Amino acid sequence: MFYICNIMDYNTERPQLLMPEYGRNIQQLVEHCKTLESKEERNEMAVGIIEFMGQRNPHLRDEENYKHKLWDHLFILANHELDVDSPYPILTAEDLITKPRKMDYPSLDNAYKFYGKSILQLIEKAIALEEGKEKEALIQVIANNMKKSYNVYNKEHVQDDVIFRHLKELSDNRLDLTGIDSLDKSKIYYANNRNNNNRNQNNNNRNQNNNRKNNFQNHKNKRR
Repeated sequence: MFYICNIMDYNTERPQLLMPEYGRNIQQLVEHCKTLESKEERNEMAVGIIEFMGQRNPHLRDEENYKHKLWDHLFILANHELDVDSPYPILTAEDLITKPRKMDYPSLDNAYKFYGKSILQLIEKAIALEEGKEKEALIQVIANNMKKSYNVYNKEHVQDDVIFRHLKELSDNRLDLTGIDSLDKSKIYYANNRNNNNRNQNNNNRNQNNNRKNNFQNHKNKRR
């Protein structure tokens, strides 16, 4: 009597995949390629594996230098133990653990970081302008935006004299709004309010006209 023993091969008992997105078949092909004695055979098989990897992951074709990336992935799958000729610099394990160069990040004084880089750029632009209405208007725009940024970041109302002081400090005393009592009395504030009032008045007039027309039409309908 013969007994058939069915041995299940579970993934949990297999070697861990180094790049799961390529699947176990490609991983096994890479492992087999490493065992070939002839470098010529390994080179030939490596090229075939690269083509297979590209077919299994067609989205990589949309990326720049996707062939280079496939070769890098091949060496990762081989745990950097594959001796083949690559058309690109061979990726080593050290390359993967090398920290990238720290990117320079624009820094602001911690006390004023809530104003942001754009406010500083506007301040520099205002400083460069010649004295006149354009410069005066830009300074008031800057101050109003500084106030909005301060209130949003700190979640509290800020007095205008604080904004004026910060503006002087950030501009090295070259921009000064102490000539006005508050931002509520600036030309920018009045211009915005005037536009809003005009817009509201136009809307009210339009609504009144529509109401008159509706009332007149209702009256005619009743008479019929």
